[in-house]
Amino acid sequence: MAKIYPFHAYRYSASAGPLEALLTQPYDKISPAMRQRYLAASPYNLVRVILGEKRDSDTESANVYTRAAAHFQDWIAAGILDRGAKPALFPYFQRFQVPDTGETLVRQGFIGLGAVVDYSERIVHRHEHTLSGPKKDRLEVLRHTGAHFGQIFMLYPDRDGAVDQIIKESMAQDRVCEVTDEYGALHSLGRIDDPARIAGIQRLMGDKKLLIADGHHRYETALNYRNENPGNPAAAAVMMTFVNMYSPGLRILGTHRLVHSLAAYAADTLRSALGKSFRVRPLAGVEELRKAWAEPHPGLVRIGVANPGEVLLLERPRQSLELDVNILHDEILNKNLGITAEAVRDEKFLKYVRGAENAVKEVEECSAQVAFLLEPAPIEHVAEISFGGGVMPQKSTDFYPKLLTGMAIYRIPDSYSGT
Repeated sequence: MAKIYPFHAYRYSASAGPLEALLTQPYDKISPAMRQRYLAASPYNLVRVILGEKRDSDTESANVYTRAAAHFQDWIAAGILDRGAKPALFPYFQRFQVPDTGETLVRQGFIGLGAVVDYSERIVHRHEHTLSGPKKDRLEVLRHTGAHFGQIFMLYPDRDGAVDQIIKESMAQDRVCEVTDEYGALHSLGRIDDPARIAGIQRLMGDKKLLIADGHHRYETALNYRNENPGNPAAAAVMMTFVNMYSPGLRILGTHRLVHSLAAYAADTLRSALGKSFRVRPLAGVEELRKAWAEPHPGLVRIGVANPGEVLLLERPRQSLELDVNILHDEILNKNLGITAEAVRDEKFLKYVRGAENAVKEVEECSAQVAFLLEPAPIEHVAEISFGGGVMPQKSTDFYPKLLTGMAIYRIPDSYSGT
């Protein structure tokens, strides 16, 4: 059973300044340029804690992690961060425009603590493998600060929308703050501290499976921290944002692949090779590709290809549970271009980009040799694979928009309701 708990959240106080200058995108989405912008925005910007700057003078006793801990402790002492008076759950709504279509949607969820459990218990399910480097870094931040600053993005199945109804009513009654991020998404936070409403959500969530949408590395870091601290029950929970996978505001974007730095690449050779396995259709451009994707054909694999001056659509029948991203990696990148799974893990030859126009632009500007354009993976496919014990390749899903880091903070030494 999924165990959900309210908690005493730390949040930025009014004295810290506007939230736009304080909160960040998730740590793994922060580029060097974004980090510099965050650092310049405010002396209290959370990037100093979650992704501080390393220095040549760093030692074992004075380094990026000890500075993170010092910032966090100093901000609490100075009242920059305040601890909530009551344990609560927090409705978290995001109003945004879908990058590829321009439609405006609202994604509804709520922030709470979730029990950290092993995958073998079949309560929490992953859909991606993780890498050791990011987990080592996140564990050091967690060890030094004793806190979770970003939320694991968790999906749960609730076709009736019973939880959504509760959090929608609660948001209307107690809206705590609003902030617009650098991509134009409006993030709104509410609060539920009424014990009866909290108990109602806990009851409704009790029989739900949980699927990690974003935050696999941080979830497994929380598992490692729990195992390191078996005597501290508060370490057996991590902060999560729970979103109904059937919510109309849930969107997955395609993550397109750019190929670069191949010693020999010829568009004619690739087109000819692909014609042996796929129907190859020339298109007028990205807009025609988008129109083709807008007509659902679940029985077809459909992958776009952009070479300088041309956009193609590859089509062939789909076998049961086949995913476009697997076919792209196995049958096209590996078989036809020699980009092996090992090269992908080592981040060679590939770059990932959001937005088909952006991908095509890089090809036309010769910063990439060819672009492969992917339809978004349907949430039903992601759930079927995940709940069935399978995983997808890295960068298979892009849940948009991302959850802002710092909307609420869980300091682990604090107590929480439940066991």
